[in-house]
Amino acid sequence: MINLETVKTIAYLGPQASFSEMAKDYFAKRFNINAYPTPLQTIRQVVEYVDDNPDALGVLPVENSIEGTVRESLDNLMFTKNPNVNILSEFFMPINHCLLARTTEFSSITGIISHPQALAQCQNFIHNEMPFNVNIIETSSTAEAARNLQNYNLTYAAIGSEKTAETYNLNILKRNINDDKTNQTRFVLIGDFETKITGQDKTSLAFSTENKPGALLKVLEIFMKNSINLSYIASRPSKQKFGEYIFIVNFDGHIGSGNILKTIGEIRDNTTFIRYLGCLLYTSDAADDMQCV
Repeated sequence: MINLETVKTIAYLGPQASFSEMAKDYFAKRFNINAYPTPLQTIRQVVEYVDDNPDALGVLPVENSIEGTVRESLDNLMFTKNPNVNILSEFFMPINHCLLARTTEFSSITGIISHPQALAQCQNFIHNEMPFNVNIIETSSTAEAARNLQNYNLTYAAIGSEKTAETYNLNILKRNINDDKTNQTRFVLIGDFETKITGQDKTSLAFSTENKPGALLKVLEIFMKNSINLSYIASRPSKQKFGEYIFIVNFDGHIGSGNILKTIGEIRDNTTFIRYLGCLLYTSDAADDMQCV
């Protein structure tokens, strides 16, 4: 059983009213986490904070239904100094973007400030409803964009949530401006903790193979031979050599089960890099139940 009572701090991508803070609030409520909130400026800082503090948790965005993988989160999580830092829980948050400003005049807006992911998720709105030469400014988070509006004149707006508007006392000029109304972001809770076997488990693993024909297929065949279902596979550049990749897979089963341990051992013999990424706390109403990614 995991013991979150020892957690002293929970880090997330700030500042106040960011989507990451909203995900932090969800995790804290779901698992009765009574920890001091620690907003940080970058995803890398969140991972490094948890890496250096075994009594800390962190909240990371890892995937968006439109833009795909949040590269900075996975790239940093795969190479923590503490190999026991892993994914503990996940939360799929609906993302509803709004255009926020200090003015109430939508027609006066000539510039937009926001996080690159938010800008990408609102491309149709920006293209169809904003001036052709609208000035785009990127920031580290949607909340930071809202806070930065005070440094610009009234012709600038930010993209953020209704909570962002409430927190920073901004007007909502347009609601639900994201292109895909089913837009979701997957957030994960990370920390140096372990989960138990529930029988409904999924595990996440990262690995690299030699850059030669059939190397990846050989690893995938190990899963098939051991009757393990793969539910997700993606790749990231290794950043070590051009053309080399790290593969990330999610599969049914818990890291503590005999068949999974046997499978990972066979995979290790056929890889040049392998990293266990974690098992997830079960996010049903029974907060004490657990499952893996």
